[in-house]
Amino acid sequence: MCISLLSTAHPTYPFILLNNRDEFLSRPTACAHWWEPPNQHVLGGRDLQREIRGTWLAITRDGRIANLTNFRDNAVEVVGNVSRGGLVSAYVAATATTTTTTTMALESDGEESYEGFVRRLVGEVDIKKVGGFTLLFGRLRKPDGVGRVPGLGVLSNRTSSAEGVIRICEKLGKTQGLSNSHFGDREWPKVVQGEKLLAEAVSGSIGCGEDQDGLIERLFGVLSVDSLPRPKPGEDFQAFTRQLRNSILIPPVGGEAVESKPADKIAAADGTGTPDHGGVKVGEGVYGTQKQTVVLVDTEGKVTFIERTLHDGEGQMKPDDSKERRYEFTIEEWER
Repeated sequence: MCISLLSTAHPTYPFILLNNRDEFLSRPTACAHWWEPPNQHVLGGRDLQREIRGTWLAITRDGRIANLTNFRDNAVEVVGNVSRGGLVSAYVAATATTTTTTTMALESDGEESYEGFVRRLVGEVDIKKVGGFTLLFGRLRKPDGVGRVPGLGVLSNRTSSAEGVIRICEKLGKTQGLSNSHFGDREWPKVVQGEKLLAEAVSGSIGCGEDQDGLIERLFGVLSVDSLPRPKPGEDFQAFTRQLRNSILIPPVGGEAVESKPADKIAAADGTGTPDHGGVKVGEGVYGTQKQTVVLVDTEGKVTFIERTLHDGEGQMKPDDSKERRYEFTIEEWER
């Protein structure tokens, strides 16, 4: 069960995003990379199981960011026929030059508005046919003189109109999180604990004047807190899934190690290639935290994006020298 944690409380980094992607480790996945044309402005990993090659987290050179978590109701995942990962792509890959203005509500600068994006998904994609999801999306910009920022919209398949979208992290000093439920669900211990630990990590880092590398390790420390009760011998994995809401990190659980190629060998670094799961049906085998990501954006608009892949497709720990990918760039027109 994935988790996303956000903070606008650090004076040097007015936007911080932490994310754990929890998945069956046999699911073919490409590591974070700059996408191929015409979407070379997009940075993120890709799910290679579906032809659409969607993603759970991506950011663009002009500061658009989107992050998706699946929705579970009573520990049961809500499924649909339309790829959820494609919704992230619909936001980060959309431009006024590639989508007609008859289907986009544009701001004066040619950007698609929050409301326009929601209307496009509700009206054209019909998000009711998409499996359960919560999507964070928005464009990152420099805080104004009174500590306000654009914030991120929160969209789910329960959203019926643009008016139903709320915004979070619209002011400096905020710490908020969500997992595989609707935003604001306080019955998920991992979210409550994650928000607390992130706030403490930011405060502690500020207090000791820590450098960026020190802060990054603190943040990965938050993502690595394992408080999961271990399954009993013979316990059914589906019955055990409710326990997953208790832990920020999910260690490998739920089955025998699968004979599946490591994700970074399934496809080239640019995300292309043909998935090969070694005959193992995706949705079976070992489940756990597959990838951890920390995104920092400083006051000058410089993005530091670090992704760590914890396990290969066989559920084995990846060596330290091959698990991390790091990217840095400055958001275009940061002060606009």
